[in-house]
Amino acid sequence: MFALCDCNNFYASAERLFRPELNGLPIVVLSNNDGCVIARSEEAKACGIKMGDPEFLVRDLIKKFDIQVFSSNYVLYGDMSERVMHNLARWFPRLDVYSIDEAFGWLGGVSDLATYVPRIRKSVVRNSGIPVSIGVAPSKTLAKLANKLAKKNNGVMVLDTDEKITAAVHDFPVHDLWGVGRQYYKKFEELKIETAGQLRDMPEMWFKQHMTIIGQRMWNELWGRPAIPIDAVRESTKGVTVSRSFRNYIEQPDILAEAVTLYATRLAEKLRAQGLRCLYLQVFLYTNENREDHPQHFPSHTHKLLIASNNTSDLVKIAVTVSARLFKYGMKYRKAGVIATGLVPESELQLNIFSAHDGGKKDRVSEVLDKLNLAYGRGTLRMATEGYEKKWRLKHEFLSKGYTTRWTDIIKVK
Repeated sequence: MFALCDCNNFYASAERLFRPELNGLPIVVLSNNDGCVIARSEEAKACGIKMGDPEFLVRDLIKKFDIQVFSSNYVLYGDMSERVMHNLARWFPRLDVYSIDEAFGWLGGVSDLATYVPRIRKSVVRNSGIPVSIGVAPSKTLAKLANKLAKKNNGVMVLDTDEKITAAVHDFPVHDLWGVGRQYYKKFEELKIETAGQLRDMPEMWFKQHMTIIGQRMWNELWGRPAIPIDAVRESTKGVTVSRSFRNYIEQPDILAEAVTLYATRLAEKLRAQGLRCLYLQVFLYTNENREDHPQHFPSHTHKLLIASNNTSDLVKIAVTVSARLFKYGMKYRKAGVIATGLVPESELQLNIFSAHDGGKKDRVSEVLDKLNLAYGRGTLRMATEGYEKKWRLKHEFLSKGYTTRWTDIIKVK
């Protein structure tokens, strides 16, 4: 049996966790630069706030219903996600973390699911404070379906018999099924297939003739025949990206160097955290394509390293040099980013006969940077080209505190 554990309104729940006075109040979380709505509490949904709504278009609704607004605090969300996943890992022989707020677990060998699954939910809520819903079924697709039903059934739904599965799929909207995208839904709409039950009743031969392998897997999964196993080994990462939009337009190369330095620093940290090095570093710049009155420029360049690296010094130097070559006066740059590809494990570093390797010293410096920034807060030590004021940084007017990651923000109980 498979279980899908999903955090309820995760971002909003994480914001409420340290501010209980917000319980029952509508909450929205905004994207980078406080642009669009990316998360809503149930109360905010009832107020008419839709996913993806630009903030400036819903200001009247926010004011009318006194909706609490937060900038996206990914450090807080990432930390709370890790706590939830650690709690879940205690209950499952195998756990596949699917996203920041979802995980599939395997429950093979557990006989009394009706008792065991509510205990999992109760334990996670008690130990992390984040409400979760758990759906259990013989396949991942059915577990996803069960999870959606669990949100309306005290947080738990177990589909462990044919009768329960048939009843669950009978009225379940086909467009809410895991794996049904726009193209599939359009095809189902033409055939007047509105529910998962109707889709499951279609002949297997029709799926083989008209659907891709994904569609055939979906059909088997709806019948409780697992076609998407728990991932025993995660696929290796193909690339790592760090990119951000700027709070204000950047029109000077030295200001651009500050931003690119920060992004390359974050990229190097990510690579080291994953035990990887990169052979290729791409830098790109964007102007605002939505402003027809601005000249447009979307340059990018990929630099090949002679020896794969993940130390901050090397990557920052390359990124700043490349960005200076890409920069063009008269342009108003709105976004920049760096992408690492050609990733190799640190243990498989291959030297170059035509290049002296002095990375050992730089690697040790990066290691010291990581330790000090972990102990005293990110950015305590940084590259000089990163600057100090950073007026170009993301707009975060409604950012909550780092309750679990910053000493000064830890809640004090009197």
